[in-house]
Amino acid sequence: MEPQHIHEDVPGGVPLKMWTQGVPVEDSAKRQLMNAARLPIVFKHVAVMPDVHYGIGATVGSVIPTVKAIIPAAVGVDIGCGMMACKTTLTAEDLPDNLAPLRAAIERAVPHGRQPGNRDPGAWQKPPGSVNTAWSQLEPEFTELCRDYPKLAKTNHIQHLGTLGTGNHFIEVCVDEAGAVWFMLHSGSRGVGNFIGTMFIELAKQDAMRHQANLPDRDLAYFEEGSRYFGDYVRAVGWAQKFAAINRELMMKRVIEAAKTVIRKNFQSHIEAVNCHHNYVQKERHFGEEVYVTRKGAVSAKAGQLGIIPGSMGARSYIVRGKGHAESFESCSHGAGRVMSRGEAKRRFTLADHRAATEGVECRKDKDVIDETPAAYKDIDAVMEAQRDLVDVVHTLKQVVCVKG
Repeated sequence: MEPQHIHEDVPGGVPLKMWTQGVPVEDSAKRQLMNAARLPIVFKHVAVMPDVHYGIGATVGSVIPTVKAIIPAAVGVDIGCGMMACKTTLTAEDLPDNLAPLRAAIERAVPHGRQPGNRDPGAWQKPPGSVNTAWSQLEPEFTELCRDYPKLAKTNHIQHLGTLGTGNHFIEVCVDEAGAVWFMLHSGSRGVGNFIGTMFIELAKQDAMRHQANLPDRDLAYFEEGSRYFGDYVRAVGWAQKFAAINRELMMKRVIEAAKTVIRKNFQSHIEAVNCHHNYVQKERHFGEEVYVTRKGAVSAKAGQLGIIPGSMGARSYIVRGKGHAESFESCSHGAGRVMSRGEAKRRFTLADHRAATEGVECRKDKDVIDETPAAYKDIDAVMEAQRDLVDVVHTLKQVVCVKG
């Protein structure tokens, strides 16, 4: 059987293996991928997902395995960003005809970046008890990190725990192919993760000026095992990934509590649940070797493992089961992937375009969210077709409510 991926040799580097048949790949993203492939620490090949697009530091939609080294900018600054989805016992018929009160209840329950009149709209003014309890799981390790990096203590760490953020982060109410209602959300490690990522990216660049003279791109500076900052980075990034997972769990709890104030029927919420990162690094075994796998906009898709691939505001999303494809380093895409910058989307599309594209979805339909309009993203169906040998679709979700960060 013909392999579904495209194999492309990179002069002076490892190959690219790209699951991009039928989807566009920008020249700038290809150049960025080739730069990563030329690093001496990269193992075997770079796997490229169908939602690939140019990113800050490294290409979004790439899986970069490295030997005894990690590239902080490939992990990025939204460390542990990912998805959570919960299936409920509700059906579409149980939802109210007017979904605006449900959206409003969710917006009240979870601080997010669009709230008016709030000095830091994405933060708690006073974190509730559930946030303080969750923070107690994170605080001891954070205190240790602050001893070595005191500026960390000044971030909005606890104020951002259980909050959504801005940009492409969202909370949705969805209905699957059988009419079951799901709650789904997308967020990461917020301001503290951004601070950790930014700080260590800069430290890696400073190290590179002394030790990595032939870097194809300064953004691809890396820490090697045994170097001054390697252990600290591994500790900090692991902590931020834990923060991100707990952040999603806290938000999901509040979303469900908010929904219960609007939907009068009693329901259970965690009939099926998935909580997965798509911006992260972890040690894994591939092709008989222990390597660090950085998934920048990619999801782990080990055989039988459940993952989430969201579409854009007006498109379908998918709950998938991994096939454990070795050549992809057991990975799949993390979404549809942008086809244009936020600025270009704002220039190209009108409010009328956005309203038409999100018809039937209870969501914001104003100029401040045009950069997230569905046409700014690749066709999710083409993306799913390009990776059909990486995952099986378990559920197909269509959103009916969308809260944007």
